[in-house]
Order: sequence, then C-alpha cells, then structure tokens
Amino acid sequence: MKRLITLVTGQWADLPLAELAVKAREFGFEGLELAAWGDHFEVDKALAEPDYCERKRALLRQHGLEVFAVSAHLVGQAVLDRIDSRHQAILPPYVWGDGDPAGVNRRAIEEMKNTARAVRELGARVVTGFTGSSIWHLMYSFPPVPPSMIEEGYRLLAERWNPILDVFGQCGVQFALEVHPTEIAFDLYTAERALEALGRRPEFGFNFDPSHLIWQGVNPVEFLRAFPDRIYHVHLKDAIVRPGASRGILASHLNFGDSRRGWDFRSLGRGSVNFEEVLRALNDIGYQRPVSIEWEDSGMDREHGAKEACDFVRALQFPKTHRAFDAAFERP
Repeated sequence: MKRLITLVTGQWADLPLAELAVKAREFGFEGLELAAWGDHFEVDKALAEPDYCERKRALLRQHGLEVFAVSAHLVGQAVLDRIDSRHQAILPPYVWGDGDPAGVNRRAIEEMKNTARAVRELGARVVTGFTGSSIWHLMYSFPPVPPSMIEEGYRLLAERWNPILDVFGQCGVQFALEVHPTEIAFDLYTAERALEALGRRPEFGFNFDPSHLIWQGVNPVEFLRAFPDRIYHVHLKDAIVRPGASRGILASHLNFGDSRRGWDFRSLGRGSVNFEEVLRALNDIGYQRPVSIEWEDSGMDREHGAKEACDFVRALQFPKTHRAFDAAFERP
C-alpha cells in the first residue's frame, strides 16, 4: 500500500523552512510534518496574519510537498507536566511567561486550543504531540504509590484535555498523542487507560512510533493491532536495544549517543524495530495516511540519514492483496 512519505521537521527547526523544503524534496520526501516551532509553523502568526497559512502552503507546493500534520509536542508537554525550569527551553516566551507553574499550564492549554484553530486554517487534519504527565515520576512504585494517586493523574488528563479536545472537534482536527515515556500514555495499557479517561472521544487517538515501545519490551505490532481505529498518524523511527552486564533499559542518566546506554535511537533499518512487520500490520489495519520519518541518530549525519531512511521506507511499501497465494491451485 503506497502511502505518502513525509518528514518530521522538529529535528530540523534550526533551518528556515524555505531551506529545508528544498532539501526534503531532494531527499525524496513527498510532504512535511511541520513543527510548531522555529519558523516552520508559528501558531500565533497563523491566527494573526490572514495570508500566513497560504504562504506556507504555497512554499510547500513550490517544491512538490504536501502537509498533513503539525507537530505540537513541546507545548503539549506543558499541559499536564509538573512545570520546572526545564520547560522554559522548549516553550514560546508567551507561553512560559513568568514561569509560574499554574500559569504555564493554563497558557499551554490555550495554546493547544489555538493550535487546532491554526491547523484548520492551514488545511491539515492532525496535530501530533504530547500531553505531558503529572504522574510519570510515580512510575516506580516506591515509596508505595496508592492507586488513588494514579487515578488522579487520569482525572487531571480529562479535566485539562477535554476542553482542548472540544476545540479540536469544533475545528475538525484530530489530536494524535505520541505514546512515549514521560507522557500519560507510554505503553499499551496506559494508552487504553487514557482512552477510557477521555470517554473514547473521537478527537483523541495516537501517533504510533515504534521506537518508544521497542526498548520498553513492548511489541510495536501488538500496539497497532490493539488500536486499529485510533492510529491517527505514524512516525517511523528506529531504536537499538543492546543489553549487557553493565547496561539497563533505564539508560543510567546517560544522554543520547553515549555508547554506555542500554538503548538508543538509530536511523531506520539500523536498530531493533522490524519495519517489515510494522508496515504489514499497517496494511492489515487499513492505515492509509502518511508515514512520517522522525529521524534521530546521534552517530550519523542527518542529511545522509534522512535520504537513506526515505529510500528504506519506499522499498518496504507494497500493495496488499486480497487474493490467496495458492488460489491458482484450485480446480475450476
């Protein structure tokens, strides 16, 4: 099944969009998933300047590129998180404000509502992103964590995200949570719990990224089969799992790219994800939207890696058949 191959621009936000668009087309991409930072997609300008979105679309058309989704991972993180000084580096100054945690949460909520409005003006259909989590720090249950503390985290998800999703519904835009450590949903069971907390409302689904599941020991294909109607977008990214006597999956407070880590992100096809099975599963669940390459590999030049990854995915895409391979054996 041929799907558009797009590039997530977040890891390229240091480049002006006009420059990146040229490179992306040369690499072989057919579209971009625009990051809501850098100059790639600025929510405040999209709502304030009448021709902003049309200028963005025209730039992409000039290079034969489409836009299906906008990435709002950074601001989304601040909706549920317990805010600290780390968030200042990832938030627009008008969302950070004076840094008062409750104020940052409130402004992040309003910015996510505005993101839905801006994406509607752009003509895209999906916002990918994070929700943050007020309970991620409770992942390991010591000191013992009473169930009520976890329940409070999902209650807060509903309290803060339902008003955001109301606006998404009004705008005809879907929110696709990237299931990811540090989020309210980071594996199959927490994803199910998030859906239940939000009443399984149709505006909320998932951005599937196998790299965040594989190192946890979760089979990415099982996630796809568990939520066939909730896969609203797909990121393709690889990760290598390399256990050993001195390595653990919690990564030892070592940063990405450190060879002592028990796992790390890798360019597509160079890690532990079986992309053949992932793409077959996408065929099986009828996923026809774009597949978006989120390229992250601390040991490889990104331009080399982006082109290689695009070629890798294109070679794996094939149409699904409804004919049994042994149908020719049957007698007429």
